Amino acid sequence: MIVGLISDTHGLLRPEAVAALVGSEVIVHAGDIGAPSVLDGLRAIAPVVAVRGNNDRDPWAAAIPERVITEMGDTRVCVIHEIDALGLDPARERIAVVVSGHSHKPHIEHHDGVLFVNPGSAGPRRFSLPIAVARLHLGEDAPRAELVTLSVAATPPARRKGRRAS
Repeated sequence: MIVGLISDTHGLLRPEAVAALVGSEVIVHAGDIGAPSVLDGLRAIAPVVAVRGNNDRDPWAAAIPERVITEMGDTRVCVIHEIDALGLDPARERIAVVVSGHSHKPHIEHHDGVLFVNPGSAGPRRFSLPIAVARLHLGEDAPRAELVTLSVAATPPARRKGRRAS
């Protein structure tokens, strides 16, 4: 089973992210979705499991949970936006994979037999961090993840209010 992982879209569903997630059987959005249209776009590819991020404060996001623990095939997966708010011992809870977002830094780590994956940010560029998603591979072997750095065109900086272009 291939699970597409995405986070921190902040209302921007890039075509490059969509292309990287095609072929996923399930897509996980680890918060800071930014707009319901992002989830609609992802649902056009595969079923979506999503959590609410710290910036998802508008009324549309109220029904989205802050944490989800679910079974994907034979694998127990926990999804949360901020890893510091996990509040449980995944190994004790028989959770094999923890997916988080928030930092915008793509990262894969194994700790105490648990795979921790942060797919990074697929939304607006922040600092010099890459634009990325990830793929989670679940099956007979231990879960494994791969980061996918997206090649995206440079986006011009936003104009500041009150300044006119010359």
